[in-house]
Amino acid sequence: MKISHLVPPIAPIKPTVLMTHGDQRIDHYFWLNDRENKEVIDYLEAENAYTKKALAPNEALQSEIYEEIIGRIQKNDSSVPFFLNDYYYQIRYAEDLQYPFLYRSKSEDFNDEFLILNQNKLAEGHSYYQLSSFNPSNCNQYLVYSEDTVSRRLFELKLLHIESNELQSEVIKNTNGECVWSTDNSYFFYVKKDTETLRDYCVCRHKIGTAEAEDIEIFVENDETFYLSISKSRSEKFLIIHSSQTISNEDLYLPLDRPLDEVKVFTKRIENLEYQIDHFNNTFYILTNYQAENFCLMSCPEGQTNFQNWEIEIPTNPDILLEQFLHFDDCLIIAQRQNGLTQLKIISAVETHESHVIEFPENAYLATIGINPTHNFPFIRIQYQSMSTPSTVYDYYWKDKKLIFRKQQTIVGAFKSDNYYSERIFIPGKDGTLIPISYVYRKDLGVPNNHNLLLYAYGSYGISLDPYFSSARLSLLDRGFIYAIAHIRGGEELGRNWYNSGKLLNKKNTFNDFISCAEWLISNGYTSPEKCFAMGGSAGGLLMGAILNMAPNLWRGVIAAVPFVDVVTTMLDDTIPLTTFEYDEWGNPNDPVYYHYMKSYSPVDNVRKMDYPAILVTTGLHDSQVQYWEPAKWVAKLRVHKTDNNLLLLHTNMETGHSGATGRFEQHRETAMEYAFLISLSEL
Repeated sequence: MKISHLVPPIAPIKPTVLMTHGDQRIDHYFWLNDRENKEVIDYLEAENAYTKKALAPNEALQSEIYEEIIGRIQKNDSSVPFFLNDYYYQIRYAEDLQYPFLYRSKSEDFNDEFLILNQNKLAEGHSYYQLSSFNPSNCNQYLVYSEDTVSRRLFELKLLHIESNELQSEVIKNTNGECVWSTDNSYFFYVKKDTETLRDYCVCRHKIGTAEAEDIEIFVENDETFYLSISKSRSEKFLIIHSSQTISNEDLYLPLDRPLDEVKVFTKRIENLEYQIDHFNNTFYILTNYQAENFCLMSCPEGQTNFQNWEIEIPTNPDILLEQFLHFDDCLIIAQRQNGLTQLKIISAVETHESHVIEFPENAYLATIGINPTHNFPFIRIQYQSMSTPSTVYDYYWKDKKLIFRKQQTIVGAFKSDNYYSERIFIPGKDGTLIPISYVYRKDLGVPNNHNLLLYAYGSYGISLDPYFSSARLSLLDRGFIYAIAHIRGGEELGRNWYNSGKLLNKKNTFNDFISCAEWLISNGYTSPEKCFAMGGSAGGLLMGAILNMAPNLWRGVIAAVPFVDVVTTMLDDTIPLTTFEYDEWGNPNDPVYYHYMKSYSPVDNVRKMDYPAILVTTGLHDSQVQYWEPAKWVAKLRVHKTDNNLLLLHTNMETGHSGATGRFEQHRETAMEYAFLISLSEL
């Protein structure tokens, strides 16, 4: 798709000299780092206008795809009810409304249902709305819910009297959205955020009926590389405070029946010691990497929480990564990974500790622990999906080893899972390492046979990208695309070492793995450079920037969503959200070793004069994770360096942040734009 007849906006050059370790970088677009500057807004608006004009020829296709996507969504829909503290709760959607309703009832058939929250009403008057969580009090009279109307992930906590549907006077601003009630319902605990760095730095106690100004700070995290979160223990006995950085943790706890007590440290933080605790049946359980790279499960009695007193419950296994555990009265469920696939393992609570893994029929799938707030039920709620099977809820009666179907995501229209084929393969990387690829396509496509192919990946923070189902993706598959996920190093699909070998001074393995996946798919006839597309978001957007500089000739087009592309400059600025928290992921550029390594792959720093493929870059003005100026700077620099006439587009959503729009229909407008961009390129 050539655009020689359109003149793109050119950002003014205003050189800023950046000097670190005697190394000089000149940033011509540093001035874009000011969302209050009219010139900045004017430039972003000019880029948006240019993008709209450039994509005008496929507006009809965008509309067609959007209508397809939302047409597959069940308009009147509801979740499987879950039981919490004497009530069943259910989320429902209705007709053309964007947001859900929250109901509760004493009975599972909801014959005495009561509407608690109508998010559509709450969203009125806001261009952006996100409800993060809701937490009923133990007495079931009150509900705390958290909402964000700006998209900066600064949540307000609001207190609702359920029966009267009256909001109470107290509103608590600038929180992370989490809340835990005290046993007597007189207090709740929450996490305060720094409004500049967005770091979750303080846990506070709020007394019902008082103003926020009277709240008490019960724990302040002074180390700027640590973030806080809170939860309630499975036993409901303790508030648990999690203080964590990338590779170290420290948990604290407080009895919820004594909310005025001081918090206690579970075990003091030790560099590279990761652990997370829960409490059940008068015992603390610890998921930890203590002498266990792939983690193990340990336990200790109350009052003897130092790690020297921990005893092994489930030993570490070099072939199995332990990720999550959840206690029930009669069993323990473990979420684990083996050979890259998720598994759910059930262990009996009786002395024999007999165990089994739930079997699933497909060779590439995602199985997760579902919503299980109650620990005395005879079943475990789980969720299952694959790239060809919609998300499905089961209740697993573990004693009988029976999966009871509860609900599957409804895909309106002619969709049939049997029309699609998905599998997982392993291909050799640049250094011989075997890399998993999961992919899906229509069975009638004929593969391999040089088709359009979209390769997607993330590859950072130990976040595993699993073979999940997407109804929106059908608009690509039904037009002859293969959709593939590259499970590259930097994620944790193949264990903790898979993560460690794709971070810090090993980060380039992530980029090389992605390129190797594309090269293998091309050389084995699945696609060709004229039909191969790439996409990633956030840290996956960094991946896109790196592979564009490293291997520009492999791609027909690339989509970089909210991309982290100005790595060195961002990691040198500790006032930017997330920076200090992420030194253990990327390295601290105040160390010259890490500085020069980052600079060697940072997309903005490695743009050069050469041909690039067509590129679509998306961002949000209020992005709290990757600031909008990173992609804006990147595009501005690409404009004056690239030597081709291919599309280079920047789309800034002026009303949203990192995750885009929130309405169940509205969120797909950007998806439709992205898919139309790919399809239009593929038809040239």
